[in-house]
Amino acid sequence: MRRLLAMIVMALLPVIAAAAPVRIKDLADFDGVRGNDLVGYGLVVGLDGTGDGFRNAPFTEELLAGLLERLGVNVTDEALRSRNVAAVVVTATLPPFARSGSRIDVSVSTIGDAKSLLGGTLVMTPLKAADGNIYAVAQGSIIASGAAVEGEAARVVEGVPTSGKIPVGARVEREVEFDFAGIQNIRVALRNADFTTATRIEDAINSDFDRRVATTQDSGTVLVEFRQLGAVNPARVLGRIENLTVEPEDRAKVVIDHKSGTIVIGERVRISRVAVSQGALTLSVSEAPMVSQPNPFARGETVTVPRTVAELRNEPGIGFAEVAGETSLSDLVEGLNALGVRPREMIDILKSIHAAGALHADLVIE
Repeated sequence: MRRLLAMIVMALLPVIAAAAPVRIKDLADFDGVRGNDLVGYGLVVGLDGTGDGFRNAPFTEELLAGLLERLGVNVTDEALRSRNVAAVVVTATLPPFARSGSRIDVSVSTIGDAKSLLGGTLVMTPLKAADGNIYAVAQGSIIASGAAVEGEAARVVEGVPTSGKIPVGARVEREVEFDFAGIQNIRVALRNADFTTATRIEDAINSDFDRRVATTQDSGTVLVEFRQLGAVNPARVLGRIENLTVEPEDRAKVVIDHKSGTIVIGERVRISRVAVSQGALTLSVSEAPMVSQPNPFARGETVTVPRTVAELRNEPGIGFAEVAGETSLSDLVEGLNALGVRPREMIDILKSIHAAGALHADLVIE
């Protein structure tokens, strides 16, 4: 595992070291050019007995009754006991400049005790934005991402069958008003704020247009003023800007994921000269109770006698290993691998080096 990790990092070093220019469209977003979140509450039908139980999810019964009444079916005072329907929350993102009649993807998730949405069909569901207006209507067959098998005494679930997607399952009914052609300026918002990257974007834009049309406002914003270009089409100007390339600058960062034991070390990470020692202390406690029975025909009682076995093992450490100061990424990986520790133990070492002030990088623990 350690050798594989080291080989992967070393193979990527030539690519990382030569940072290639990146398009502005891959580094930043344009202010106002964004999507809008939509949400709706609907009903899925056609399930094979895996829907909501109306006793535990009375809102599903109310929703079904309301749907049938709108379709002209009188169900007043009727006891509905179907297990083939489920109440769901439907979510989607309305893309920027989406026009009436265009289609978007939707996600569907149960909110009751339904066990699976496999084979279900979402009934026409209006989707609303934060302002309360309906912008799209969703309907269609659900593609669930899991499966569930259940017997009398056991149940096996693979994936998450209680959620799914409907590709192009919603039709846009209302457009978001935005007079893009009449704007006088627009802000370029960096996804990772950095003063160096922002100034490089400013220089690239001004150099391409051969005049000062861009100004860096802060580490995450570059203002582009269209009035400096005369009568132009803003869409064409942004199409020209987003394809300009710059070399982004990044911060030294170490990212640690405790759940999977993953460690990602950035190229610019440096470490001061430090000595590291690592060992392991293992405590093992096991219960092995014994049953004591009386002799045949004796008047004694059968009793359970507890027996606990506790063991404390102090595994030998590796002694002190030195990691030289001001090392590069390859030197750092080589030095850590020389300690002969597993990735999860390496996480503790990196945290300790950071606590000692020898790791010159942002430590992000997830």
